[in-house]
Amino acid sequence: MTPPSFDCTGVIPASLLPLHADFSIDIESYRKHLNDMADVRGISAITVNGHASEVSSCTFDEQRLLLETACDQVGDRVPIVSGIYADSTAEAVRLARMAENAGASALLVFPPNVFALGSRPEMVLAHFTSIAEATSLPLIIFQFPVKEPLSYGHDVIGRLIDSVPTIRAMKDGSSDPVRSEMAVREYQSDTFSVLTTHSAWLLQSLVVGCKGILSGAGSTIANLQVELFEAVRGHDLEVAQAVAARIYSTTQAFYCNPGVDMHNRMKEAQVLLGRLPSSVVRPPLQMLPAAEVERIAELMRVAQVL
Repeated sequence: MTPPSFDCTGVIPASLLPLHADFSIDIESYRKHLNDMADVRGISAITVNGHASEVSSCTFDEQRLLLETACDQVGDRVPIVSGIYADSTAEAVRLARMAENAGASALLVFPPNVFALGSRPEMVLAHFTSIAEATSLPLIIFQFPVKEPLSYGHDVIGRLIDSVPTIRAMKDGSSDPVRSEMAVREYQSDTFSVLTTHSAWLLQSLVVGCKGILSGAGSTIANLQVELFEAVRGHDLEVAQAVAARIYSTTQAFYCNPGVDMHNRMKEAQVLLGRLPSSVVRPPLQMLPAAEVERIAELMRVAQVL
């Protein structure tokens, strides 16, 4: 199957990973979850095999299963972006080839965890070049917060864009409004898009000019993200502010400390909404205490989602 073309813009929710009590993948619930997202009017793609779907605990075969299932279930309706999460370039290349064969339309390339010790620009460039040589699919850079070693310098991002033509976008998680605006003003073009994932200041980042949203929160509030994106694009500030006020409460529900629990909280929200039967997560992640689940429920009610 030839994957649908995708320009790497728009609202792109990232899928969660439904699990049974024994930590095996609940494929039936996963298919329903994919349908729930694909049914949201206005989304442009769905991301699988990312942080939101607990990719760090998934084997190569499980990642292939999740991608193939997504392509089978909703791939005829929306493009599928597959995460490339690997600690070595060789494994990243292997995943990229698998993803293209399975029907992905684009690849979201995570930095190898070894870069947490620091990296040189030539390492980053070589990593992306090797992936690009292995696949014809468009690539999306995953930019981490600038205070973390896994992030790329502003000049490094420029070198990547200039050197690897199939890099078409960046998921901007820089957590720095100045750097985010620099990326939009200096690098965004007809062939390269900045996609915000800054739920804490989603409205502001869209007003600056980001061409889309790529976020795990889209698993649960993609409709609100679409409303906000369209309101900003339509220059309707009043509507944008009203939607942003609702999103603010969901941000408080999902993105408080510790950050490692953000997608656990989204799973709990899915259970509260009746969309998933279970909020089981794979260790070392642990399910949330009852008091936090109740806090999530209250904030979802404030957001008029629950």
